[in-house]
Amino acid sequence: MRIVRIEHFGDPGVLTLAEAPAPRPLDGEVLVRVVASAINPVDDKTREGAIGAGTPPLPMILGWELAGIVVGSRTSALPVGERVFGMSHQLGTGRGTWADLVAMPAGALAVAPLAISLVEAATLPLPGLTALQTLDWLDVRAGQRLLVAGAAGAVGGLAVQLARARGARVDALVSKPAQLEVVKELGAEWATTDRAALPAAAYDAVFDTFGAFVTDTVADRGRYASIATQAGPVPDLSRRAVSTTVNQVREDASGLAELAQIVDAGQVKVRVDSEYSLRDVRKAHERFLRGRLTGKVALVF
Repeated sequence: MRIVRIEHFGDPGVLTLAEAPAPRPLDGEVLVRVVASAINPVDDKTREGAIGAGTPPLPMILGWELAGIVVGSRTSALPVGERVFGMSHQLGTGRGTWADLVAMPAGALAVAPLAISLVEAATLPLPGLTALQTLDWLDVRAGQRLLVAGAAGAVGGLAVQLARARGARVDALVSKPAQLEVVKELGAEWATTDRAALPAAAYDAVFDTFGAFVTDTVADRGRYASIATQAGPVPDLSRRAVSTTVNQVREDASGLAELAQIVDAGQVKVRVDSEYSLRDVRKAHERFLRGRLTGKVALVF
């Protein structure tokens, strides 16, 4: 089978298409024939060697997401022939998804949404679970006010839509004027590029996707969550009884099933910027690096 492997760190030129034996699923695992995957910021950082001590040993297969068809199963929950999507915590397990066949724990997979293609579904697991799990920690509910900092990105855009699906009122901080209308179309009531324009102590919860640390905006006894692990911890807000966290995504079959239901209900729009074949993985990374993305960069097998 084909895999995308790196043997040393560097620019997209280090990405190599190679052959490897097919994996054999263990008890509780599912063998998936991958139809598509996608590029995430963590893949770019891993390829560059920017992760540091948490990086799996070289050589390694990259990739966190997949969507495909079950071709072998050691669990009754996901039978052969099922359309699935899932997330592998590549840094924690060393199990990359950029391969024709991937053996995944059943707890990292769910039945794929029916309303979208498998290519679209492959772009959803990592940002979708990150958004969903962080919103759960923030305890975002109907009627509450939420600020999403970095709302135009993959995680932020899904956070806006998922929070709106819960009945929350969502405002957005974005980096470029062109993104203002984008996030409003996703469900933000109000959006700005100007941090100084953000109201003070106005939000029940703040979802910070990039380390903005706009901590003055959260109300007393509110919650502030960052997912920007490399930006460091959120400043201590305990004097205002504000709970804070830096949230890290985890494999989560039930979360994926919830995402699939929300997508099939038409409450989330999945955004794909571009699609590249696996043999063009270097071009796909180059597209990712150019930025100004309108969605995820998908890899089609």
